[in-house]
Amino acid sequence: MQLHKNELNCTANIKSMYFILSKVLYILTLPFLWSFGLLVYAIVTKSAKRRYKLLIAGVALLYVFGNPLLLNLYARGWDEEPYNPGNRKFSCIILLGGFVSEDESGHGFLNDSKDRYTQATLLLKNKTASHLLMTGGNGNLNPSAFSEGAYVRELLHKQGFLDSAIFIESKARNTFENASLSHAIIKKAGLKPPYLLVTSAFHMKRAELIFKKEGLQVVGYPCDYKTLKSALSLYDFLPSSVNYDKWNLYIKELIGYVVAVLK
Repeated sequence: MQLHKNELNCTANIKSMYFILSKVLYILTLPFLWSFGLLVYAIVTKSAKRRYKLLIAGVALLYVFGNPLLLNLYARGWDEEPYNPGNRKFSCIILLGGFVSEDESGHGFLNDSKDRYTQATLLLKNKTASHLLMTGGNGNLNPSAFSEGAYVRELLHKQGFLDSAIFIESKARNTFENASLSHAIIKKAGLKPPYLLVTSAFHMKRAELIFKKEGLQVVGYPCDYKTLKSALSLYDFLPSSVNYDKWNLYIKELIGYVVAVLK
């Protein structure tokens, strides 16, 4: 019994270590941080030749990652195409969290990824699926008492959805835990595959891979597209600070996808 308990503690510690390392790695991959580092190095270096090269590299990175044209080209190759279920029916929609944030007073609100929630509830309302499982805990290194799951349950109740059609998983801190904890709930509920997986288009490739590796037969329903398909214009060549945040998402997904493939 004690040995089993020690094994569980060891597994929990490994998961916590992986969680912290993933957060640190994410910070180190931020494009703006790369540019900032190069520019700071350019200021402190004593070599004029090196300073010139560093300044060029730093400014070039700022332009490249602030450029909407390059971002859109990458996103179109990475994002999963929209899926129309038509008349197909599913036993359950698996909705990945991350679309709720906490304000300074401790209250929740729907953030920029709220299209995940919108699309999932529309699918449930249209009876594309009979059940909805929302999975997502607090992914911060220093989590507060706020629960995304509890907030989402309240929203669903206000929209008239019954508890009998809703499952809330509020402990997962990342996509791997989303998959494993969702699997346990679905298995216990006896819901038959396939399941409709709803998340942002930039996240779908990694999420689908992880859920399938977990043994869940899912069909991806991407939404919350971060880039637009429009005619080329002058603005496509002008850098914008908004694009740095979007690149942060895509770089995180690329690294996460590689980790998921190797795991």
